[in-house]
Amino acid sequence: MTSADPALAAAGGRPDTQWSPRLSGTLVVLCAAMFLDALDVSMVGVALPSIGADLHLSTSTLQWVVSGYVLGYGGLLLLGGRAADLLGRRRVFLVALAVFAGASLLGGLVDDGALLIAARFLKGVSAAFTAPAGLSIITTTFAEGPARNRALSIYTTCGASGFSLGLVLSGLLTSAGWRWTFLMPVPVALLALAFAIRLLPRQAAPERAKGGYDVAGAVTGTGALLLLVFTLTEAQGAGWASLRTLGSLAVVAALTTAFLLIESRTAHPLVRLGIFRNGGVARANLTAFTLFGSYAGFQFITTLYLQRLLGWSALEMAFGLLPAGALVALSATRMGAIIDRFGTGRLLPIGVLALTAGYASFLRLGEHSGFVTLVLPSMVLLGIGFALAFPSVNINATSGVADEEQGLASGLVNTAFQVGSAIVLAITTAVITAGSAGGDSPQAQLDGYRPALLLVTGIAALGLLVTLIGAAVERRARPAASVPDYRYGPAAGVEAGTAAEAGAGRKELSEL
Repeated sequence: MTSADPALAAAGGRPDTQWSPRLSGTLVVLCAAMFLDALDVSMVGVALPSIGADLHLSTSTLQWVVSGYVLGYGGLLLLGGRAADLLGRRRVFLVALAVFAGASLLGGLVDDGALLIAARFLKGVSAAFTAPAGLSIITTTFAEGPARNRALSIYTTCGASGFSLGLVLSGLLTSAGWRWTFLMPVPVALLALAFAIRLLPRQAAPERAKGGYDVAGAVTGTGALLLLVFTLTEAQGAGWASLRTLGSLAVVAALTTAFLLIESRTAHPLVRLGIFRNGGVARANLTAFTLFGSYAGFQFITTLYLQRLLGWSALEMAFGLLPAGALVALSATRMGAIIDRFGTGRLLPIGVLALTAGYASFLRLGEHSGFVTLVLPSMVLLGIGFALAFPSVNINATSGVADEEQGLASGLVNTAFQVGSAIVLAITTAVITAGSAGGDSPQAQLDGYRPALLLVTGIAALGLLVTLIGAAVERRARPAASVPDYRYGPAAGVEAGTAAEAGAGRKELSEL
């Protein structure tokens, strides 16, 4: 279990009651950075046709405007989380946020496709450091329980809002010019940086000699993730059965094997494999993989369907997808109280069920489907699902983890999000291409979209199964533990007894 950082008391905050203005301001700064990180994942999507026309980019080159960000973000998250633990969370967060602002400005000013892709990659790298650093600052500042649940629900809901509203804002900004999709984050990032310098709590210098640097693990682990994301994004063009794709996957397997061997033998690993003996952490990461992966695939299908088949404009898409983003954003201030009342163990399955139902509802798509009959019901279900599931899975992924490994836990769950997005999106694209058989007629397009939607729905259903199994396992284990389990609300756990009983309870939970 983790406890509140001494900075909490210094800032005048009380773990379970009212927060001081300084502490609230700290949370706002971290939420702003998380919002921007998530926003950039999806905001460029609607702008791609305009970017391609203006910079004369081919379709194969244009995909790297999206893939470049995912490559940097997904490939370096583990390294970013470990860097936050070893170099200091505040320092890593400030430097990465400054880089994010500079890369955003560069992306909005360049007139060359290669420079634009480089700027996107650099933004992804910076997000790979701000995301785990920001999340671990929260989990080491707020005491585990109601205070942390409230903070994390606000923080992660801001991330979900950024991701959900990305297409909406992209549609609005692209109407004024695609460059605004890159320039808009610049003043927000600079403002957040200015306040972060003043508000983020200063921490004692990390004990570097004690923590150690796992260089071999960083090289093999980061290399495996980078190559995996690269291979999956390129597989559609090169061919899934091509020598290039199969060879790359073989190298990924070799690097992954080397990484696991190194981590199991080194004294100070980049990823302590024992963290996955915490059943809640392991299941939260698997759920995160299916949650973000299924949504990335669904978002891609929806964008193609609404623009290509139904002929929606960028502005129409912005307003059509608004209900989901609005529901997530409006729930931000209330989710903490809801989680305290019902617990993430109950809310997470409900949220994933709503997402699965939203995808399944969209299977009714046709050549002349309308907003009210098809799009609106799915958007409402997705908004409810993300509002419940996204903060819950982040809370579960960092619960029961020691302070010195909060950066690792944060990096792991964010890596699960991004790698899930890359893998499912690549498979979804392949299914659409195979189903449509290269045809452009409405029926050929539908023949590609429907099996892809079935895939997305199946992946979400797998995530639902994981959450249900987790809920059942943890409910059986809870009576044997003598410590409160905040994942099930304040009334679910038993008050702490003797020190020996508490230690036994923690040991049993960690071995799930």
